[in-house]
Amino acid sequence: MLDFVRPSHLGLLALTHWLRDARTLASPSIVIILVGNKKDLDAEREVTFLKASRFAQENDMLFLETSAMTGENIEETFFKCAWSILAKIESVDLDPERMGSGIQYGDAALRRFQRQQAKTEKKVCDC
Repeated sequence: MLDFVRPSHLGLLALTHWLRDARTLASPSIVIILVGNKKDLDAEREVTFLKASRFAQENDMLFLETSAMTGENIEETFFKCAWSILAKIESVDLDPERMGSGIQYGDAALRRFQRQQAKTEKKVCDC
């Protein structure tokens, strides 16, 4: 998250280091959204929309401006992230079953049981 009312060089510098670490340690298919907060404080703004948007684009991130005070774009941020992950799953860029994918959903034990059941049913011959 980028605080729009802090001096831009401090936030962007810290974000650059964080991005390097995240991309080194996380799945190659990681979805990262740059969230510019305090959109409601335009008069005190240190980071312009253009600068933040350009930084996000240059670093292969999604970008949204939000306001925790007004609630603007808070839900949209989570929806955008979820839709991006779903699109990667559907395009097979991201396999949620692969260890280290960073995705956990539902009951893993139940999914393993269902896969085992499907394998067992295939082995049964109705000769």
